Amino acid sequence: MNKSELIEAIAKHADLSKASAGRALDGALSAIKAALKKKQTVALVGFGTFRVSHRAARVGRNPRTGKALKIKAAKVPKFKAGKALKAAVN
Repeated sequence: MNKSELIEAIAKHADLSKASAGRALDGALSAIKAALKKKQTVALVGFGTFRVSHRAARVGRNPRTGKALKIKAAKVPKFKAGKALKAAVN
């Protein structure tokens, strides 16, 4: 499912126009991004939790040359599925 298909599904289930559903989806995604940027956790009960994790700096290898290279530390978004989402998939 891509973004336009998701917007169609939201519009159908929530009885909204596709334009309104698109704005709602964009607003929700923007709010999640803003919260993660502030290092906050976004918990959607039954669906899952979004959080920011810190990945330490490490040494990697260039697969082509085998030469060692330094990989910088980074903040990465993580998602942990909730109980209801796991149950719906299984």
